[in-house]
Amino acid sequence: MARIAGIDLPKQKKSYIGLTYIYGIGRRTALDILSKAGIDPEKKIADLSEEEVAKIRSIMTSDYKVEGALRSEVQQNIKRLMDIGCYRGLRHRRGLPVRGQRTRTNARTRKGKRKTVAGKKKAPAKK
Repeated sequence: MARIAGIDLPKQKKSYIGLTYIYGIGRRTALDILSKAGIDPEKKIADLSEEEVAKIRSIMTSDYKVEGALRSEVQQNIKRLMDIGCYRGLRHRRGLPVRGQRTRTNARTRKGKRKTVAGKKKAPAKK
């Protein structure tokens, strides 16, 4: 089993798909890494030799920010936005959508489960 950046890559997948299991690497980046390493993207992860895995690992560590380093950078960027008090930072702080989506309906992923607010009582009818 190939282990890169602390992630066990799935053996049965093609190498360019398997690399996308690493946080910060999509298909385009995976194809770029494999072309730099001189490895066929269609080759299965299980068929990669130790030298090929070492090549991939060295290219990733030198040219790309992945996993823990990338996650911490993203968190620092969000914290910076919240500290300077910009609109995006306030939306992060309040747990609301950041990128202009509507919140009157939908937005349940960010807002969480509905909090029911009781309706107003009708005033008794005057005679």
